[in-house]
Amino acid sequence: MAATLVHQIGPLGLAPWRSVNDHMVMSTKSLIFSTPAYAPLTAQVIAVAADLETGVIERRDFPDGERYQRIASVVDHRDCVVLGGTGCDADTLDLFDLGAGLVAQGAQSLSFVIPYFGYGTMDRPVKPGEIVTAKTRALLLSSVKPARAGNQVFLLDAHNEGLPSYFEGATRAFHLYGEPVILPAIRAAGGDDFVLGSVDGGRAKWVGHFADELGVDVALVLKRRLSGVETEVVGISAPVRGRRVVIYDDMIRTGGSLISSGEAYRKEGASSLAVVATHAVLPDGALERLRECGLFDSITVTDSHPRARALEGDFLHVISCAPVLAAPFC
Repeated sequence: MAATLVHQIGPLGLAPWRSVNDHMVMSTKSLIFSTPAYAPLTAQVIAVAADLETGVIERRDFPDGERYQRIASVVDHRDCVVLGGTGCDADTLDLFDLGAGLVAQGAQSLSFVIPYFGYGTMDRPVKPGEIVTAKTRALLLSSVKPARAGNQVFLLDAHNEGLPSYFEGATRAFHLYGEPVILPAIRAAGGDDFVLGSVDGGRAKWVGHFADELGVDVALVLKRRLSGVETEVVGISAPVRGRRVVIYDDMIRTGGSLISSGEAYRKEGASSLAVVATHAVLPDGALERLRECGLFDSITVTDSHPRARALEGDFLHVISCAPVLAAPFC
C-alpha cells in the first residue's frame, strides 16, 4: 500500500487515517477549530500546544445575512477543540453551531475554549424580572449534545468564579487563571518599586494574591454606593504617596471605574499610574477616553477579546493569553 493519506469508512462515517511505514493507523492528534473572530488567537494556541491539528471550516454568508458553515475536516473519533468567545450574540451562535456540528459528525470529545465570556457581569438578578444572561448563555452551550467522551468548557478569568457552575448536564466547566501571563505583565509595568492597586473591592482577593506573589504592597480603593449605578470613592486602604501604582482589574469596558480609581490614587499622591487587565472590551471611544484623561502612562491587556489586537498601539500593549488557553491540551 502506498504511503499516502487516505480515508476509510468508520462506524459513523469517514474516519481519519494516516500512513506510518506503509501501515495505516488512525490519527490521534486533536483538532482545533475557531470562530472567525478568534482565528488569530487560535493560531497562537496551536503554536504553543504544538500537537494540535487545524480543523477546516467552509463559511459564507447569504445575501439575506444567513450564514453557511460546513465542517471540511474529518472529525469522526477525533478529540475536537473549539476556540471562540461570547462577546456578542453572533459570536455565541457561531460557537454553538460549530460545537453542535462537530458532535453530529462524530467527534470523540468536544472542548469549548472561551477566552472572553460575554455577559459575565450579568451573573445574578438585582431587580425583579432581570434575566441572568450569564446563565442563559451557559445553558445554551450546555444544550449541545454530548460527544462520546463528553463535553467540557474552559473559561479564562471569568468575572465571577461561580460561572462554571452555570453549565449543566453532561458539560463540565473549568476556570483557567491568567496568572502565568498577568504576573509578568504587572512586574513589567511596575518596574522595581510599585504598589499593586485595585479599582474597588470586587477584585481585592486577586489583587492581594498577586501582590503576595510579586512581593509588593497592595492598595484598595474604598467606595460607597450612592444608588443602583452610582458610587463615590471614600478613600485608599494604604499610603501610595510618591510611589508608582499598577492597577489590576479583570476587565476594562468603558473605563469609567478605572478613571475614577485613577483619580483617587493621584489625589492620594501616587507618582504615576499604569493598568493591567485580562480582558479589554473597549467599545468605540473608550480607549481614547482613557488616553486623554492623562492619568495613565500605559495599559496592558491580553488578547482574550478581539478588540485588543485591533486597538494595539503605543498606549495599549497586548500580550498573548495563548499559553494559558493551550495548557489543558499540551
